[in-house]
Amino acid sequence: MLQQRWSDVVFLHWRVHPNAVEPYMPPGCSPDVMNGSSWIGLIGFQMSESSFFGSPSIPWLGNFPEVNVRLYSIDERGQRGVVFRSLEASHLIPVLMARAAFGLRYQWASMKLEKRGGDVAYLTRRHGQAHARSHFIVRTQESPAESAEIAADPLSNFLTARWGFHEVHRGRTIYCRNHHEPWPLQRAELLHLEDGLLAAAGFSGVTERAPDSVLYSPAVTTVFTSPQRLDSPLNQ
Repeated sequence: MLQQRWSDVVFLHWRVHPNAVEPYMPPGCSPDVMNGSSWIGLIGFQMSESSFFGSPSIPWLGNFPEVNVRLYSIDERGQRGVVFRSLEASHLIPVLMARAAFGLRYQWASMKLEKRGGDVAYLTRRHGQAHARSHFIVRTQESPAESAEIAADPLSNFLTARWGFHEVHRGRTIYCRNHHEPWPLQRAELLHLEDGLLAAAGFSGVTERAPDSVLYSPAVTTVFTSPQRLDSPLNQ
């Protein structure tokens, strides 16, 4: 249905008690837990090469940075995914399209992605909500040996290999699958973080402590399938 390229992906994650995220789960879903904890993610990436149903990509419409706040979910069928609390994007038309098509909480924002050497920086300010902003900078640390170690790490896989999202759309919980090659992951060093997006999403105080996980990925190409209602029969 939809293909996109995600590049310069930064994953910042905080460990939280499952009770902190339970109220934000769609009906039929519960917090996905690893080692007794759930997680909140602040994710930045550059979206590009967006195309629908195999059509040519749309350079301007589907090319912009995004920063999202996400949680980790599992539904009654055992399907793991993410639940987006907010998604910041700089192009208004895709924001409106994603809201209408999937019910996603996209917000129109002024955004910037900067790269200098191995440093990757994201800056976002939501229009009309001065407190809903974020600025983070990481330094990437490429190491083939370490990348292989991260690829085998259960927590890194739990936080990145989610393969779909859960959302409430038109009063129903939907699950939209995505597919891509395995993430080429690297550890990264957090150089700077000034964030109001997690607080705006209902998680005040979380970013007052350092993230428990900081990862980076150069790029993947992902394909989304059509969303399926959780109360619909499983495809045979």
